[in-house]
Amino acid sequence: MVAGGVGGGCSFYLIEPVPAAGAMWFAGGMVVIAASLIAVLGTLLGAGATHLFQRNTLRRAEETARNEKLRQERIDAYCAFGGALANYRRGQMDHWFADRGHDGRVASETEIHELRREAQRLRAAAMEAMFRAELLTDSPELASLGREALKAADGIDRAASRAELDRARDESRRLIYGFIADARSHIPGLSTELALDR
Repeated sequence: MVAGGVGGGCSFYLIEPVPAAGAMWFAGGMVVIAASLIAVLGTLLGAGATHLFQRNTLRRAEETARNEKLRQERIDAYCAFGGALANYRRGQMDHWFADRGHDGRVASETEIHELRREAQRLRAAAMEAMFRAELLTDSPELASLGREALKAADGIDRAASRAELDRARDESRRLIYGFIADARSHIPGLSTELALDR
């Protein structure tokens, strides 16, 4: 900057030093470097935040998929066990009627033996289904109810009279329906408000 003045016939000029070209380059260069650093830091922060959000989203998606898979496996296992119990119960009653000769039907020893073998096969299938259901449940009460239902079906063949058979049959039916009704509360998304007809 130049300033001039007149004082006693003499003029004077005040000259401020002009910054050197290097100093201007340094100041301008610092602005560019600072802007670049801010841009890089912003990009890194954005990438880091995106990574965190994606990781959390992926974790939630995996958890949802895992929970849905467990839900479907429980539905399959509980239904399979209920069906296997019903089949075993029917096999026990078929054997009981053939062995006792009730309802005017006389079965041969071979038929009785085959029905006994079929009941044993159905019991093994029911036990296998029970084990699968027990592996998938986190409820000891539900597992216990399933075992009680199996035990009730076991008792059908031991009935000494038709009246005892009717009681054993009713008890086994009640426990099978009870198992399925209780299983509903262990499957997320199934309404427990719907009452099953027992």
